[in-house]
Amino acid sequence: MTIKQLSVFLENKSGRINEVTKALGEQGINMHAFSMAETTDFGILRLIVSDVDKAVEVLRAKDFAVILTDVVCISCPNVAGALSKILEKLAEHQIFIEYMYAFAQGDRANIVIRPSNLSECLKQLSEEDCHILGDQQL
Repeated sequence: MTIKQLSVFLENKSGRINEVTKALGEQGINMHAFSMAETTDFGILRLIVSDVDKAVEVLRAKDFAVILTDVVCISCPNVAGALSKILEKLAEHQIFIEYMYAFAQGDRANIVIRPSNLSECLKQLSEEDCHILGDQQL
Protein backbone atom coordinates (compact mmCIF):
# COMPACT_ATOMS: atom_id res chain seq x y z
CA MET A 1 0.00 0.00 0.00
CA THR A 2 1.42 3.35 -1.00
CA ILE A 3 0.36 6.92 -0.44
CA LYS A 4 0.75 9.96 -2.67
CA GLN A 5 3.25 12.62 -1.73
CA LEU A 6 3.29 16.10 -3.24
CA SER A 7 6.65 17.65 -4.07
CA VAL A 8 6.42 21.42 -4.48
CA PHE A 9 9.36 23.28 -5.99
CA LEU A 10 9.92 26.69 -4.41
CA GLU A 11 12.30 29.55 -5.07
CA ASN A 12 14.49 30.35 -2.09
CA LYS A 13 12.83 33.57 -1.05
CA SER A 14 11.00 34.76 2.01
CA GLY A 15 7.33 33.83 2.29
CA ARG A 16 7.18 31.02 -0.30
CA ILE A 17 6.49 28.25 2.21
CA ASN A 18 3.79 30.38 3.80
CA GLU A 19 2.13 30.86 0.37
CA VAL A 20 1.80 27.07 0.09
CA THR A 21 0.48 26.57 3.63
CA LYS A 22 -1.93 29.47 3.28
CA ALA A 23 -3.31 28.22 -0.06
CA LEU A 24 -3.87 24.74 1.39
CA GLY A 25 -5.33 26.08 4.64
CA GLU A 26 -7.81 28.32 2.84
CA GLN A 27 -9.16 25.24 1.07
CA GLY A 28 -9.37 23.12 4.24
CA ILE A 29 -6.51 20.83 3.21
CA ASN A 30 -4.62 19.49 6.20
CA MET A 31 -0.89 18.75 6.06
CA HIS A 32 -0.27 15.43 7.83
CA ALA A 33 3.51 15.52 7.36
CA PHE A 34 6.08 17.57 5.49
CA SER A 35 9.77 17.91 4.88
CA MET A 36 11.77 20.77 3.38
CA ALA A 37 15.00 20.20 1.47
CA GLU A 38 16.93 23.06 -0.04
CA THR A 39 19.71 23.98 -2.40
CA THR A 40 21.13 27.43 -3.02
CA ASP A 41 18.50 28.29 -5.65
CA PHE A 42 15.35 26.39 -4.73
CA GLY A 43 13.72 24.14 -2.19
CA ILE A 44 11.60 21.02 -2.40
CA LEU A 45 8.67 20.90 -0.01
CA ARG A 46 7.44 17.31 0.31
CA LEU A 47 3.92 16.98 1.70
CA ILE A 48 1.46 14.33 2.78
CA VAL A 49 -1.97 15.97 2.76
CA SER A 50 -5.59 15.15 3.52
CA ASP A 51 -6.85 15.69 -0.06
CA VAL A 52 -4.18 15.05 -2.70
CA ASP A 53 -6.22 15.87 -5.80
CA LYS A 54 -7.57 19.11 -4.40
CA ALA A 55 -4.11 20.14 -3.15
CA VAL A 56 -2.57 19.62 -6.59
CA GLU A 57 -5.37 21.63 -8.19
CA VAL A 58 -5.05 24.48 -5.67
CA LEU A 59 -1.27 24.70 -5.85
CA ARG A 60 -1.06 24.48 -9.63
CA ALA A 61 -3.70 27.22 -9.90
CA LYS A 62 -1.30 29.38 -7.86
CA ASP A 63 1.51 28.53 -10.34
CA PHE A 64 3.45 26.18 -8.10
CA ALA A 65 5.32 23.32 -9.78
CA VAL A 66 3.92 20.16 -8.18
CA ILE A 67 4.66 16.52 -8.84
CA LEU A 68 3.19 13.39 -7.26
CA THR A 69 5.29 10.51 -5.97
CA ASP A 70 4.32 7.16 -4.51
CA VAL A 71 5.84 6.68 -1.07
CA VAL A 72 5.43 4.21 1.78
CA CYS A 73 4.39 5.24 5.27
CA ILE A 74 5.05 2.80 8.06
CA SER A 75 4.21 2.94 11.73
CA CYS A 76 6.50 1.45 14.35
CA PRO A 77 6.92 1.73 18.09
CA ASN A 78 8.42 5.06 19.14
CA VAL A 79 11.32 3.38 20.95
CA ALA A 80 15.05 3.29 20.41
CA GLY A 81 16.11 0.80 17.73
CA ALA A 82 12.68 0.13 16.18
CA LEU A 83 13.45 1.97 12.93
CA SER A 84 16.92 0.44 12.74
CA LYS A 85 15.45 -3.07 12.57
CA ILE A 86 13.20 -2.07 9.67
CA LEU A 87 15.98 -0.34 7.75
CA GLU A 88 18.32 -3.28 8.32
CA LYS A 89 15.78 -5.64 6.75
CA LEU A 90 15.44 -3.37 3.72
CA ALA A 91 19.22 -3.05 3.36
CA GLU A 92 19.57 -6.86 3.41
CA HIS A 93 17.46 -6.88 0.25
CA GLN A 94 19.41 -4.04 -1.40
CA ILE A 95 16.52 -1.60 -1.08
CA PHE A 96 18.01 1.87 -1.11
CA ILE A 97 16.14 4.65 0.68
CA GLU A 98 16.26 7.76 -1.52
CA TYR A 99 14.91 9.90 1.32
CA MET A 100 12.74 9.65 4.39
CA TYR A 101 11.17 11.78 7.07
CA ALA A 102 9.32 10.92 10.23
CA PHE A 103 6.88 12.20 12.79
CA ALA A 104 6.03 10.78 16.18
CA GLN A 105 2.58 10.52 17.72
CA GLY A 106 2.83 9.40 21.33
CA ASP A 107 4.04 5.81 21.48
CA ARG A 108 4.07 5.42 17.66
CA ALA A 109 6.44 6.82 15.07
CA ASN A 110 5.35 7.22 11.45
CA ILE A 111 8.06 7.13 8.81
CA VAL A 112 7.62 8.16 5.18
CA ILE A 113 10.13 6.50 2.88
CA ARG A 114 10.87 6.70 -0.81
CA PRO A 115 12.53 3.36 -1.63
CA SER A 116 14.44 2.55 -4.80
CA ASN A 117 12.24 -0.51 -5.39
CA LEU A 118 8.68 0.15 -4.23
CA SER A 119 7.22 -3.32 -4.80
CA GLU A 120 10.13 -5.16 -3.15
CA CYS A 121 10.03 -2.74 -0.23
CA LEU A 122 6.33 -3.41 0.33
CA LYS A 123 6.94 -7.16 0.09
CA GLN A 124 9.73 -7.08 2.69
CA LEU A 125 7.79 -4.82 5.05
CA SER A 126 4.77 -7.13 4.82
CA GLU A 127 6.92 -10.15 5.61
CA GLU A 128 8.25 -8.35 8.69
CA ASP A 129 4.68 -7.65 9.78
CA CYS A 130 5.28 -3.90 9.65
CA HIS A 131 2.24 -1.70 9.95
CA ILE A 132 1.95 0.06 6.57
CA LEU A 133 -0.33 3.10 6.66
CA GLY A 134 -2.76 4.08 3.94
CA ASP A 135 -4.33 7.45 3.18
CA GLN A 136 -7.26 6.83 5.51
CA GLN A 137 -4.98 6.08 8.48
CA LEU A 138 -3.16 9.40 8.48
